[in-house]
Amino acid sequence: MMARYVAWPAGVVVILFLVCLFTFVLFFTLQPDPAVMICGKTCTPERIDQIRGVLGLDRPFFTQFFGFLAGIFAGRDYGEGANLVHCPAPCLGYSFQTNQSVMEMVVERLPVSATVAIGAAVLWLLVGIAAGLLSAVKEGTWIDRTAMGLALGGSSIPNYVLALALQYVLVVQLQVLPFPQAVAFSDDPLTWFQSYLMPWIVLATGYACLYARLTRANVIDTLAENFMRTARSKGLPPLLTMRRHALRPALTPIATIFGMDFAGLLGGALITETVFGLNGVGKMAADSIAKNDQPVIMAVTLLAAFFVVVGNVVVDLVYTRLDPRVRITSP
Repeated sequence: MMARYVAWPAGVVVILFLVCLFTFVLFFTLQPDPAVMICGKTCTPERIDQIRGVLGLDRPFFTQFFGFLAGIFAGRDYGEGANLVHCPAPCLGYSFQTNQSVMEMVVERLPVSATVAIGAAVLWLLVGIAAGLLSAVKEGTWIDRTAMGLALGGSSIPNYVLALALQYVLVVQLQVLPFPQAVAFSDDPLTWFQSYLMPWIVLATGYACLYARLTRANVIDTLAENFMRTARSKGLPPLLTMRRHALRPALTPIATIFGMDFAGLLGGALITETVFGLNGVGKMAADSIAKNDQPVIMAVTLLAAFFVVVGNVVVDLVYTRLDPRVRITSP
């Protein structure tokens, strides 16, 4: 067990290094020359060479790559002499479009994406697990058929269709909610809740339907196990039997996919943020892709990779708490 915990940080570092290398190759060697993009269409070759020198693009590939890595941990200098610009650690470079620090852009927009992801995750866990558990207990009844029918229908609706429908009904027709905007909780808690409610519902609907169906299947399989019949034969109350013996092993697969789904959303919910105009990491990524702003695209890619890798580690830790059978013991 100790060896496994020691190996985790090393594995995370290796994976993130490979992601950095792949992303750097993809966006800084296979894409158009960044110096040409920054300079514009009406630019002289001398000016392009000057920009390449400032960005360090005239250096060998691995010199650029390890300079980028060094900038993340120790900062980085652009240019020289009177034109020297220092980018403090963690340095992810500067946007080609706005000349703003990419790290500042990410820090500014990450709270919006985190708010959307956390609120949606809480909603889909509560609704999905509760619906799946109720459907499993009432297997074969009209409650089960209705719940699974709604789950199948809900998982078939694209996010952008549901987002537009909610905006039309709740904002335009009924006028019970304002159009979503990035409001801080400390400024106005009620407006904050109202602004994020529709994005939470849109993002949580598909996941809640998936989790409901998965929870139902897992609980039904668990209820058929021998240890469940033993627990019932001992005269344990039904609620205690369900909570202590059925729900925990049924939630183990849920923990796996939840860690991956939630980690991916922290990297930005592109469609939801774009439709509702929330200036989070996902919308920033969409705008950067449209403008081919390579430093910003690379930063979002690394951020998403970091959350996914860390999410995997957290899932392993939660696994050992939910199901002691997966713990690795020393021989």
